[in-house]
Amino acid sequence: MSSTPLRKGYTTGVHATLAFSKALEGVLRTQNYCRVSTHKLDNDDLDITKGCEIIVTLSYSKQALKRNPIPHTPHLLGKLQLFAGEGVGVVTKEGLKAPKGYPAINPTPLEAIGNYFQKHYTQQRILYGTISVTDGETLAKQTANAKVGVLGGISILGTTGFVKPISSSAYLDSIATELAFAKANGYEKVVLTLGNSSLAWAKEQYEEGQIVEVGNFVYDALLLTHKEGFGSVLFVCGIGKAVKVAQGYKNTHNRFGSIDFQALQHLIQTHLHFQIDIEKTKTVKGITTQLGSQKEPFYQLITQQSTQQLQRWFPSLMIEVSILS
Repeated sequence: MSSTPLRKGYTTGVHATLAFSKALEGVLRTQNYCRVSTHKLDNDDLDITKGCEIIVTLSYSKQALKRNPIPHTPHLLGKLQLFAGEGVGVVTKEGLKAPKGYPAINPTPLEAIGNYFQKHYTQQRILYGTISVTDGETLAKQTANAKVGVLGGISILGTTGFVKPISSSAYLDSIATELAFAKANGYEKVVLTLGNSSLAWAKEQYEEGQIVEVGNFVYDALLLTHKEGFGSVLFVCGIGKAVKVAQGYKNTHNRFGSIDFQALQHLIQTHLHFQIDIEKTKTVKGITTQLGSQKEPFYQLITQQSTQQLQRWFPSLMIEVSILS
């Protein structure tokens, strides 16, 4: 692994709050209209919003604002009416942190904006505002927003304010949002998938609302699942990821470590009485080729081993593992 220090960043919520503070200063000076933009700082996270432009516009004229065309109610923060601008989504379903029919702005940044506004705005006139994200509707296609009912753009997120490198707080926020949505919509069983193939398979077998793609975040996703109150989980992945889980990896990304092929060789020898040649291959796919007729028992073995590992971490969850061949 590289010893280069990883760069932290700030959430979209922090950037929106900072832009709002400058826009309010501008309005109070000009008594009319102000538009402030900022670019989300780059960092070593996995967030798709890195580098995006976040814009806050404030005006005493509602007509001067470019809003998300989907009809919605503004967040009311005292004398401020805050709308979703272009590229920021509108919530159209129940079960999310932002209420249905309102801009997709999470409570933490909304509270920060409201606190700043109440402290610095003393006029009696109604002020109108938008938060916008350039190309936000396009960015949202890379997220689960449409599935959970956030339409027309991305969400303005933020809990602590910092995006931690590698932990990918934005990705975990997305997982938490989808889990909360599934719970609010009555699903008792949730399907966690790793990778595109697993997601495609799950969509053929289950309702989309109960499926959550969790990237490499195995342990974190299960922790969020447990916190949300689910009792039953189906975990779907490929054989390579399943081997990593069986070997105790809480995150299956390569930066957190590689498969121990000597341990895998010993496992196969002990349980299947088959000697694989790990010098010929350093991939699980290559090993399955060597196994021949023992491939199916190998899949069953890894299913058992990975299930046991997951249940050691979360004994209160009923966990099934399905490995795609």
